[in-house]
Amino acid sequence: MKVMMLVSELEDYTISFVNGVAQHVPVLLGVPRRRYGSLAAWFDPAVDLRLLDWPRHRSAQNPRFLFELTRLVRREAPSVIHLLSNSTLWLNLAAPFWRPAPLVTTVHDVELHPGDRDSRVVPRWATDLMARQSDHLVVHGQTLHSLAVARYAKSRDHVHVLSHPAIQRYADLARREGMRRRAEDGSFRVLMFGRIFAYKGLQTLIGAEALLKRRLPELRVIIAGRGDDPNEFRPLMGEPVRYDIRNRFIEDTEVAQLFLDADLVVLPYTEASQSGVLNLAAAFGVPVVVTDVGELASTVGPNGLGLVVPAGNPEDLSEAILALSRDAGLRARLGANALAWAHGPNAPGAVGETAAALYRKVVRSCVPN
Repeated sequence: MKVMMLVSELEDYTISFVNGVAQHVPVLLGVPRRRYGSLAAWFDPAVDLRLLDWPRHRSAQNPRFLFELTRLVRREAPSVIHLLSNSTLWLNLAAPFWRPAPLVTTVHDVELHPGDRDSRVVPRWATDLMARQSDHLVVHGQTLHSLAVARYAKSRDHVHVLSHPAIQRYADLARREGMRRRAEDGSFRVLMFGRIFAYKGLQTLIGAEALLKRRLPELRVIIAGRGDDPNEFRPLMGEPVRYDIRNRFIEDTEVAQLFLDADLVVLPYTEASQSGVLNLAAAFGVPVVVTDVGELASTVGPNGLGLVVPAGNPEDLSEAILALSRDAGLRARLGANALAWAHGPNAPGAVGETAAALYRKVVRSCVPN
């Protein structure tokens, strides 16, 4: 069996997932050179990595690229093709020419999130079309499974659940570079990381900080990632000087240092599917507070990774932050659970083993009786 995977973005997810699958079946991965060239060293040597001259959506070179990509598919004759995202426009035109290899597509977000400008770059009809013309779909949880069955008119046995694997490369980078946690200064450091868009619940976190103005004076809030400017909410902040705002792209070593230094990672989302940030925090053994949206609660609660609070409720979020700030033993237990999960049932290799079994099942189902 040979699995061919294609994706134009989602670098952290792709590295974790593909490295995990490559432990169990041969993998050929096609990705854009412009996005993955500097990341090639993070792939397992078992991955047959192809850095392609993959054009941007608006480029006139796309027809030529599709021709060359289809030639690659036919030359390599994979047993199955897996698109690691349905956020694609031009591949819709090429997919019918890749037969007879069955097509599997991962849908990370069945519904678009409010204010997520990145996801709106590709028209909704294009992402839907790719999902609908795929033989099988992959989602990251049971709630998303039901949504995908309904949205894409798929039979339930053609939509499959695979966990979003732990993102370990930043923790690996920290170990490789000998990075250490910043010296203690008496502060309690709460990190909100990632693309900062409306659905991420930034206003909820700021409301929680304001409620903790006197109850937790040692609180420090770090907001790191590009997107909406947190300074727009400055009038709502209890103590603006307690904030460390980095409204920009965060380089790898800085990401690693942020998670090393964090006492707690918060995901106060008002809407979500799953979260790569959760899988990154787990690899560092940092406990989390998440809201009960999407697959977050069903992941955090049963695995003991942190606390779950209602969405859009600064009071409950503030109480959870306060409780964890006062209980170092609880933080340590939750952090140990997170590490065990990231290196056990949700390690890339464990998720990859489940994916390999899925590919075998898909291929068997396509063999005539």
